Amino acid sequence: MKLKQRQGFLHEMRKNSSYYIMFLPAAIFVFIFSYCTIPGALIAFKNYNFFKGFFASPWVGFQNFKFFFTSGSAWLVTRNTFIYNLVFLALSQVVSIFFSILIAEMSGKVFKRVSQTFLLLPYFISWVLVSELVYNFISYNDGLVNNFLKIFGAAPVDFYSNPEYWYFFLPLLYIWKSIGYSSVLYLAAIMSNDRECYESAEIDGANMFQRIFHIVLPSLKPTVIILILLGLGTIMRGQFDMFYQLIGTNGNLLNGTDIIDTFVFRSLIGIRDFGMASSAGLYQSVLCFVIVLASNAVIRKVDPDYALF
Repeated sequence: MKLKQRQGFLHEMRKNSSYYIMFLPAAIFVFIFSYCTIPGALIAFKNYNFFKGFFASPWVGFQNFKFFFTSGSAWLVTRNTFIYNLVFLALSQVVSIFFSILIAEMSGKVFKRVSQTFLLLPYFISWVLVSELVYNFISYNDGLVNNFLKIFGAAPVDFYSNPEYWYFFLPLLYIWKSIGYSSVLYLAAIMSNDRECYESAEIDGANMFQRIFHIVLPSLKPTVIILILLGLGTIMRGQFDMFYQLIGTNGNLLNGTDIIDTFVFRSLIGIRDFGMASSAGLYQSVLCFVIVLASNAVIRKVDPDYALF
């Protein structure tokens, strides 16, 4: 039995050798940066010394975790990370589906291509540039928004001292930047639908909205479930580049915008506490693992055909 399985695997390798060759660089990358780095998790249980390395550094057990949870930051960064990513995930799915359907229903080919290009363009803009654009818009002294307020005699608003504004800014900027890429995935799913279904619906008298609700949206169900499951797998991993470039180390905004990733970065750069940074990162990974298992178990119970495993 094992011999037959081995021969079948070798036959599959020879048959699809070109696909496996294309897959090889990604596999090597994941192996090096995801699997070979697993022993580094030992730092979370040690008083890490750079010269001794993480194998020779003395053990401290769960002291790093204790310090992380008693510092008062554990619940704050966990809450912020989860809520922000949940909002990002929910809004991105809804808005992506809306724009993908909107592009698919456009009749003019040129206008459709131009619209899709402009929608995808923000995805390729770095968060460094976005942070500079945002600063020029909302800075207290020279921001475009505050200059308009001054023209009309209103008092300027200090956006960088009030975290309440960023509860709106951060989801808006995330959607603006990621909507193009997400909509491409849904647009590909829509375009793969059988056109005969649309033609049959038109012959039966179905209007555009009826075709969307009875043909397009049901066909997107597998894609939506897969993307949500993949999104839940990283729901405890914040958008570090986004938060750090937009917020940085602004102490006035940390209570409302600090996430696990920025907390770990400050622990490494600011106080050089490798143990606490590693314990926070390990805690983050365990939470992601548990959420993936729980969400997949729910999907498997409701509809096993759409479960990842």
